[in-house]
Amino acid sequence: MWFQTNLTLPARNRGFHLITKEVLQALPEISQIQVGMLSVFIQHTSASLTINENASPDVRRDFERYFNQAVPDETSYFEHNYEGPDDMAAHIKSSQLGASLSIPIQNGKLALGTWQGIYLGEHRDRGGSRRLVVTAFGQGK
Repeated sequence: MWFQTNLTLPARNRGFHLITKEVLQALPEISQIQVGMLSVFIQHTSASLTINENASPDVRRDFERYFNQAVPDETSYFEHNYEGPDDMAAHIKSSQLGASLSIPIQNGKLALGTWQGIYLGEHRDRGGSRRLVVTAFGQGK
């Protein structure tokens, strides 16, 4: 079985945002898969996807502080700034975290750990809406 959809997320503020529910709502056919995989791919180079803590918003704020300190905007040796001072820093953060996730599906549900959720990392001050390609595949129930 194969299922695929495109999901457009609304524009969000810079930071890390839980999007697990939106991904699941976009592809309810996951419930038909006994054993399989979910692939989530973001079609952008200045935002990213990762999996981490789904309960405490402190974790998401700490992620943002860490990445802003590790890769600050307007770094003097960055040449690429066509879309503003956060442009190149956003590309580097996106590459560090990645553009895709693979999550096992078991018994019609994502096999995420108790405290795991899917994050959108928005690395631009004004990144706009974000497009995801969400694909589920596997053996049916």
